[in-house]
Amino acid sequence: MTTADMALTSLLSVAARQSTSCADIVPGPPALRTRFAADEAASAAIAAGALLAADIWCLKGGRPQHVSVNQREAAAGLNGFLHQTFADPSRAPERLGQAALARTAANGFKPTGDGRYIYLHPSFPRSTTALLGVLGCADTQEAVNATCLRWQARDLEDAVAAAGACAAMARPPEEWDDSEQGRILATRPVVEIVKIGDSRPELPAKGDMPLSGIRVLDLTRVLAGPTCARTLAQYGAEAMVISSPDLPSVPFFVTDTGHGKLASFVNLATEQGRATLRELVSKSDVFSQGYRQGALSRHGFGPLALAEMRPGIVCTEINCYGHEGPWRGRPGWEQLGQTVTGLAVVQGGDGAPELLPGAVTDYTTGFLAAFGTMVALYRRALYGGSYLVRVSLSQTGMWLRSLGIANESRLAEVMPLRAEEIAGFSIESDTGFGPMRHLRPPVTLDETPARWKRPVVPLGTHAPSWPD
Repeated sequence: MTTADMALTSLLSVAARQSTSCADIVPGPPALRTRFAADEAASAAIAAGALLAADIWCLKGGRPQHVSVNQREAAAGLNGFLHQTFADPSRAPERLGQAALARTAANGFKPTGDGRYIYLHPSFPRSTTALLGVLGCADTQEAVNATCLRWQARDLEDAVAAAGACAAMARPPEEWDDSEQGRILATRPVVEIVKIGDSRPELPAKGDMPLSGIRVLDLTRVLAGPTCARTLAQYGAEAMVISSPDLPSVPFFVTDTGHGKLASFVNLATEQGRATLRELVSKSDVFSQGYRQGALSRHGFGPLALAEMRPGIVCTEINCYGHEGPWRGRPGWEQLGQTVTGLAVVQGGDGAPELLPGAVTDYTTGFLAAFGTMVALYRRALYGGSYLVRVSLSQTGMWLRSLGIANESRLAEVMPLRAEEIAGFSIESDTGFGPMRHLRPPVTLDETPARWKRPVVPLGTHAPSWPD
């Protein structure tokens, strides 16, 4: 049994499936230069979600399906935002390297005075200001580096967290596993699915795709959360990304993860906005959110309130460090999830920590969230109930580590993705940003091919109401 097959088996153990649909993961040389089974983990997460989509299709009277995932195509998806091109450059969003996230010297791994490393993540402008306020120095490489050398890594990490900004001390795997937060995560499955309320069973609606008739509210940003809703949309769900003109975003990520979605603005700071969201919730099946712990609860949209508002809803929550423990409220990003869980230390070997060559925990967490959401929808169809689905970047990082750390021979087998491979994995769409070429859904189902029924559009394009 391959590593990908073992990973898929471990995920499906939580699903209690009753279908005979089956999946193949087509192996290939590793595409990412890392000793972690990143390609295999992403393939397994995608295949698990596709099998649940096929199971839901069977509940609708459809035939069992054969699912296939190409491991190298799954690996391409771990850098999906890099594999998009626009016919009209004037309508293309800013590329990541030119985005506001990178316009500061307070960014990346920095050595500290105790011989350790800390990763500074500037995040969005407000967080960047807070981070620079903690450092208290000029925004130049020389000043930031010198300031970090005057700090102990853990003290700086705590100070940045107290300011509501983003940074993480690099830890080897065993140090994270021995921490309070690591021990808490070790007791939880990589995808946690909990029944939080009672409701009648809801059989899937008729339609030509597994999730036809399912409505998904997507209150997330950047990559993991939006990938979850994009994945549900490729199986036929009607998804709507809810944002606000006051919230910053990364447009180059929006174009990558917005396929298949409506896009609406709702201002939750106003009663009118909250009333609009309550109306949307009453007609929805999934509420996916990536806000900081407790933020939406203060507005009346915590999981239990949502289950009372709409019995049978699936609440999917995505964060960086897990949903319990002292770090549950800390803001975090892909790079920080890699940094705390030991991935970056192992990747760096005997030198400084290094990030894996892809947004491995971000995209994979999104695939896992979609899988968990479909498990909950499957259970709702059979038994009724409202459900809470929880995933985190750090939990995904720990799961990736659990699949094993390969020796140097894996690095010798790496074959970077070729341009012709990326072209074969890509499709063209006429979008709200003009014609663009981008990656297709990275999975094949022989009865209900995965596809997006809507092209990506700029945030706020649509009115905040479900189409009839």
